[in-house]
Amino acid sequence: MRFITIGLAAAAMAVGMAGASAQTMSYSDAGALLAQSCGKDITKYCAKVNLGDGALKDCMLSQKSKISPQCLTDYQTVVASITKRNAAQMSVAKLCKNDVVRHCQGMVAGDAHFLSCLNAASRVVTAACNQAIVDAGWR
Repeated sequence: MRFITIGLAAAAMAVGMAGASAQTMSYSDAGALLAQSCGKDITKYCAKVNLGDGALKDCMLSQKSKISPQCLTDYQTVVASITKRNAAQMSVAKLCKNDVVRHCQGMVAGDAHFLSCLNAASRVVTAACNQAIVDAGWR
């Protein structure tokens, strides 16, 4: 039960603090990484903090001088990856618009099945579109 609480706290911290690998980190992987490297610090310095509204992030930042270097490094990695993932998710429709027209006739970016079509046509879809889909965590 304690590990689950630390994992949830780390995931909340990752999402609350969100910001050049080819792929981005999933929220689950981000939470697991932070639980592993920050779990002891969270338990020691912020155990009584509510998870919501950025309170955990604020607590951890207020204790920054006491937090382990590995936690701080992993936190920066998580923020960068989640930020990149969010930006990619917002850009897929725009970056893939021409690919949808060329390879997924009858669909428009934003339709429920256009992503499945783009993934099926990945060999002929532009590199920018493919990379955005990968970075968005959708392939």
